[in-house]
Amino acid sequence: MRPLDGFRVLDLTRFLSGPYCTMVLAEFGADVIKIEQPETGDDSRRMAPKINNESYPFAMPNRSKRSVSLDLKTERGRELFLELAKTADLVIENFRPGVVKRLGIDHESLKAIKPDILYCSISGFGQTGPYRDRPGFDIMAQGVVGFLRMTGEPGGKPVKIGIAINDIAAGVTAVYSIMAAEMHRRATGEGQYIDISLVDAGLAWTVWESGAYFADGEVPQPTGTRHRRSTPYQAYRTSDGYVVIGANNDRLWLRLINDVLDRPEWADDPRFATLPDRMKNIDELEREIEAITTTGTTEEWIARLDRAGVVGGPVLTYDEALRDEHVLSRGMVQELQHPVIGPMKTIGPPTKFSGLDFAVRGPAPWLGQHTAEVLGEVGVDDVELKSLFTEGVLYDAHPELQER
Repeated sequence: MRPLDGFRVLDLTRFLSGPYCTMVLAEFGADVIKIEQPETGDDSRRMAPKINNESYPFAMPNRSKRSVSLDLKTERGRELFLELAKTADLVIENFRPGVVKRLGIDHESLKAIKPDILYCSISGFGQTGPYRDRPGFDIMAQGVVGFLRMTGEPGGKPVKIGIAINDIAAGVTAVYSIMAAEMHRRATGEGQYIDISLVDAGLAWTVWESGAYFADGEVPQPTGTRHRRSTPYQAYRTSDGYVVIGANNDRLWLRLINDVLDRPEWADDPRFATLPDRMKNIDELEREIEAITTTGTTEEWIARLDRAGVVGGPVLTYDEALRDEHVLSRGMVQELQHPVIGPMKTIGPPTKFSGLDFAVRGPAPWLGQHTAEVLGEVGVDDVELKSLFTEGVLYDAHPELQER
């Protein structure tokens, strides 16, 4: 039993923000039906690398779903979508504002046929405001909310965060907003329209930065791996790489200098005695610490930090992270059998529940894999299905792989 068993989602999203949201909903039990344009489908299907002409990046956030490929620009395609909408609990889309209205599948149109429907729109800037009509991708949102100006090394060029942080922030925001709307719907019977933007979602995560700005006008600047409020709390060079040290209170500071670095005299050194002293002399502190840490390997320093009870760890490359014994022991790398790609790996769900089923339910679908299956569920007969496939209203990229 999953918490969203019986909850049907029509997923009109593409790229990452929406697909990430609907992946999570699917693995909580929702029946996520991905609605895709014939021939091309979700834009991320074009992304390399590909195996057997299937995009591996597409397969990551689109697992555990079904794919229906129909042309919403045709009258029959739109009619079939509306038939599916009558059976749906949620419709989610991430087109530019105004597109779904032109297609006749906007919230008001669907509310007329299913008054309690939930409808979620994700866009770059949201459905209101002076920038609503601008197209929006993750890097645009990172620029607008200031992330590009607070990431990287001091004095350097603007730096993008290493992952699509605003896309994922919007996807996560959509998940909890949809869950809240569904709880409200179950209690009251009322539907809901949910408006989410990449900019708003990213800005909402700047909780400490906004506190500093609203308090005294501080604008966050790039600090490399350093913390803006505490030190030592950053990556330091070792003889073979880097080690992260997080001695960000007086108790951990004393453990670090006494039991790890063997510099007890720093407790009374006027440069480092208090946190304000250490922040004032942070460049000098970094040089002093690195003069010590570069005499040993990362593994040696982690062992010493662990024994002393000081927070520390390696600075891994991504491939090293995916091979890490702890990551593997937590089930964060899982194997699937994709019908086109074949054996493949994916990242597992992050939450471990005591008694709730939250797991990868299956691989991502090929384009249109479930078109006939899903439309058959709403009463479209085989004769019409065959005609619609021939006319190009419906699409299945691999009819030869369908079980007969």
